This record gives sequence, C-alpha cells and structure tokens, in this order.
Amino acid sequence: MLSLQQYLPSPLHLTLLKTSKTHQDTTQLHAFAVKTNLVHHSSLSSRLVSLYADPEINDLRYARSVFDQIQVPSLVLHNLIIKCYVFNQHSHEAIDLFRDLLHKSLLPDNFTLPCVIKGCAKLNAVEEGKQIHGLVLKLGFGLDKFVSSSFVSLYAKCGEMSLAQKAFDAMDEKDLVCWNSLIDGYVKCGEVGVAMELFDEMPERDAFTWTCLVDGFSKCKKVEFAREIFDRMPNKNLVSWNAMINGYMKSGDFESARVLFNEMPVKNLITWNAMIAGFEANGWFKEAFELFGTMLDNDVVPNVATLVSVLSAISGLASLSKGRWLHSYMVKNGFLIDGVLGTLLIQMYSRCGSIESTLTAFRSIPKKKVGHWTAIIVGLGMHGMAEQALGHFHEMCSNGLKPHAITFIGVLNACSHAGLVDDGRRYFSMMINDYRIEPTVEHYGCLVDILCRTGHLEEAKRIIESMPMRPNAVILMSLLSGARNHGNKDIGEYAAHRLIEVAPDTSGCYVVLSNMYAVAGDWEKVSQVREMMKKRGFRKDPGCSSIEHRGVVHEFIVGDKSHSQTHEIYSKLGEMRNKLKSAGHVPDTTQVLLCIEDEEEKEVELENHSERLAIAFGLINGEPGTPIRIMKNLRVCNDCHSVTKLLSRIYSREIIVRDNSRFHHFKNGTCSCKDFW
Repeated sequence: MLSLQQYLPSPLHLTLLKTSKTHQDTTQLHAFAVKTNLVHHSSLSSRLVSLYADPEINDLRYARSVFDQIQVPSLVLHNLIIKCYVFNQHSHEAIDLFRDLLHKSLLPDNFTLPCVIKGCAKLNAVEEGKQIHGLVLKLGFGLDKFVSSSFVSLYAKCGEMSLAQKAFDAMDEKDLVCWNSLIDGYVKCGEVGVAMELFDEMPERDAFTWTCLVDGFSKCKKVEFAREIFDRMPNKNLVSWNAMINGYMKSGDFESARVLFNEMPVKNLITWNAMIAGFEANGWFKEAFELFGTMLDNDVVPNVATLVSVLSAISGLASLSKGRWLHSYMVKNGFLIDGVLGTLLIQMYSRCGSIESTLTAFRSIPKKKVGHWTAIIVGLGMHGMAEQALGHFHEMCSNGLKPHAITFIGVLNACSHAGLVDDGRRYFSMMINDYRIEPTVEHYGCLVDILCRTGHLEEAKRIIESMPMRPNAVILMSLLSGARNHGNKDIGEYAAHRLIEVAPDTSGCYVVLSNMYAVAGDWEKVSQVREMMKKRGFRKDPGCSSIEHRGVVHEFIVGDKSHSQTHEIYSKLGEMRNKLKSAGHVPDTTQVLLCIEDEEEKEVELENHSERLAIAFGLINGEPGTPIRIMKNLRVCNDCHSVTKLLSRIYSREIIVRDNSRFHHFKNGTCSCKDFW
C-alpha cells in the first residue's frame, strides 16, 4: 500500500513546474499530475493554472479545466482566469467569473478590478461598468491609480465623456495612459477643441499620444487638425503617415494624399492599401488600378485587402482584359478564390459583361456560401437572364442555404429586368412570410420598379403611399421613369413633385421630366424645366459610351469628332445607315428630345448617338466574330435598341451593351432583354 508521502509532489515535480516554459512541457506535467492524482494538490494545481494562463502559453481551455477542479480557488487564481478571458476576447465570461467571485464572498483587489473594467470596455458594457464603479467606491479603491485609469478608459471608449472627465479629474496621479484615453474619447465623440486643449495641457507625450491624435482626427474626417498635429510631431512614425493618408482619402483630398504618399521615406503594405482603397472608394478606378501596378513594380506583395480594392476598381472600369489579367495573377500566386474574393470575382466578370466568365468563376468555387449565390443571382439578373437567376435561387435553397435580405434584392431585380410582375409579387411575399425578412426601402424599391417597368403605375403609386417608411429618391425616380416610358403625364408630374420634396438636388428628376414633356411634344414645359435646371445649376449629362480595345478604353459622346479614327468611324456609320435602310429600318424620330422640325435632322441626331459611334469603332477594329462590348452612362433609347438588334444580325456580331441599369446582349437580331428594359 502506498504511503501518503508518495501522493505529495516531490521537490523534482515542483522544480519542473517552476521551470516549464512551453505548452508541451506543461501538458506533459499536467498529464503526469492527473495520472498520479497529484492534480488535486493545491500548490501543484495553482501552478498549472498559472502556467496555462500565462500569455506565452495562453491555453484558456486547460486553465479553466484545472481551475474548476480546485475546491476553493484563491483570489489570485480568479484574477489569472479573468485576465486570461479578457486577453482572449471572452470578456462576457470574465464578467461572469467576477460575479461568481463576489458570490463566494471573495473581495476583489486592485489586480482584479482593472481587468474586469477592461472587459466591460471591450463589450461596451457601460452599465455594468457603473455598477462595478459603485462597488469600487464601497471597497475603498477609488483612489487607486490603476483602477481609476481603467474607468477613464472605459467611459471614454463608451462615449460617456462627462463620466470619463469626472474620473480623470478625481485622480491624484494622472499617468500617460489616462491622458491618452481621455483625449482619444473626445476625438471619437467629435469634440475636437477639447481634445486639442487637453493635448496642449499634457505634461508629457509619447509616440502613441501623437499617433493616436493624428489617427483619431483622420478617422473622424477632421483632417486639418490631424495635419496640424502631424506637422508638430517630433518623430513621425509609419502609423502616423498612414493615418494622414487615410484622413486625406476619407475627406476626398486625393492630391494631398498623393503628395504625402510620394514624400514618405518608407512605405508598407498598409500604405499602398490605403491609397488604392481610397481611390477605389471615391470612384478613381483608373488611378487605383495604375497604383496597384506601381506597387507590384516595387516588389510589394499584395494581400486579400489589396485584391478586394483592385477587383472593385476593375468592376468600376468594366475592363474585361484587366479583370482576366488579375484573375490569372491571383491563381498563379496561390490566392484562395473563396469568401469575399470569390464574390468580388463573380461581380467583376458580371459587370465587365462576360456572363460566361461569371458562371465559370462561380462554378470554380468549391464551397459556395450565400454571398457567392447572391452574386451570381444578381449578375444573371442584370444580364436579363431571369430564368437562370431564379433557377440558381431555388438550387441554393435546396442545398440548405438560407437566403438573406440582399439575396432577395437580387431575385426581385431579376424579376424586374425580365418584367416578371407576378413572380416579383410572389417572391416579395415569400421573403416576408417564409423567411421572416422585414422588407427594407431597397426591397420596396425593387417591387415598385417591377410594377413601373410593366406599366402597373397605379399599383406602384399605392405601394409608395402605403410603405412603412418614407420613399427615397430611387423609388420615386422609378415611378417617374415608368410614367415617362408609358406616357402617363399625371403620375409623372406626381412623382416629380414628390421627388423634388424628398431630394431637390436630384438632377435626374428634371432630366426625365424634361424628356417626358419632349416625347409628348410639350416644348413649353420642356423650356420651363430646363430653365429650372439652369437656375439650380444642373446640367444634362451627354450620352457617353466606351469600348475597350487592346487594353485601351475609347470614349465617345453624342456627335463626337475628336477621335483619331473619326473619318473611318463616320464612313462606317454611313455604311451602317445604308445596310439598316436595306433591312427595312425606319428611324424612330420620337426619340429625339430636341425641338427639331426637320425629320432628316432628327435622323442624323439619332445616328450620332454615342453607342453607334462605339459600335462603328468596334466593327472597324475588332476581330471578326468577337463580341463588341460597350458601356453607356444613360439608358439606351428605343431607336438605338432596334438598330443594335439589326446590326448584330447584319454583321453577325454579338454586341453587349451595359446601360445605366442593365446589360443587353444583342445577337442574331434579338436582345436578351426581350425588348423590355
């Protein structure tokens, strides 16, 4: 029979526990302690908890399992586990354990309290923090500088600046941490003046103080204050340079960001990403892509964040050649094309007009998530392929994936682009009744758009008037556009009146209203609307179409004669006119929205529309049999739509046109929109 002495830890065991530094050593000793039943010995189990909770090992699961086996764990052990919970982003559990500690009649000390207060700050749990503050005052820790500093940080992070200031003022000994916390809180709350006053009062500052202020002012777009602090910094670090660039980008001052970028003595990936993301977010797609190329030339390796911005920039450019090049780069360099990269790749190909590449990218993703399905549904819908879009929706649901609110926006848009009014109503009801998704203004906007496109204007108007939220400019523009397309002047005027109330700066409202009156031949009202536009400083954007050829984007506006191939282009337009006439085309001069009496002049005006110039360029320069891809900033007019259908048959070329709402695939004399757009 073993003696009691044999169950006690030997000096060797204790020495090993004290010298253990790695996770492997600790788990081996833990296993030995369990096997020999020494794990219940208080000194040994306490040491195991301490080792597991140490940041070098940081095994919260084992630390808690040993802790739970100790009959009466000490305050020190509670402190270790609470600290470990907070360190591992499990602050809820830290607060629960603190509550258990109080129920065991253990009194917290000045090690417990800063940890649990930090946990409250991480959770934004200001009410719980206030309760702990009351307990602190009762226990007499109110003057402890570490506890007080923790409360300043808590209240500042939670935006309770009056409480943060009160806690700060009550401190006898204010350290740098609490000064930084208070200033950071005021910056995030937008109280720039107070933050600057405190900054100037500080007895000392460290690099964090300067950087924190520059970063804080930049994030809240107070870039002039950020620059003042930045210029005063004795030693500028990389974080502060990056913060300033972010600030300039967020405030739209791209040139200052570029100047600062060029001045930087050292750049890191965060710097390049900030510039590329800033350009992309503000619509400077070409600059974003070009800077990415410069980054690669400087041997800087991109990460996922870089590629997210570049894919989005290429989508904005609608440059298929650039998209294919980037896709190839991603594959060659071993990037996993799943998650957000997979979603953006699908979106990119879709917006560049290649539905075949869109489908290929989608099929290549092995474990498809709801975001991937949503992207393909949206892509197919905007290309007029509603049947395939809805088929993918049902396949997604049959695979056990639950659609979310954005998925239904894609589904409803697909119905809208194909004129599937009954399906649109059904999916709207399905979203509410089957999936318990509360419709947002975007969902109502999709339903209204479906009804307006199909001529159900009175029903669309009733829905707008019964919506639980105020209609936005997009919804009212749908009603106005529908009224124009279906010749309903009364509803058009109603929509325009509401739109001017909701968003008086919506220039498109005046343009569509003017066009509606022009189609009706009411030139007096056209003049009134245009005079109103002039007074408000609005102007009608000219039609602009672009086409990519050998990596270069060529842009054309109505009647453009600035292109280097102008002579050849207008010669091709003459050829196209003759072939169209032979095919029986009669120009629809009602689409000329100018007060022109002569019919021949109207026909010439139609022939000079920007997409026809782009088509002529594509026929001259493109390889026979290859698709012609055109991006247009405005809606395709009825006459150009009819002409493009005929040209696709006459020249045996597929012509893909993206206007301001969807894609049209013209092939063999037909269009994917089935003459509904």
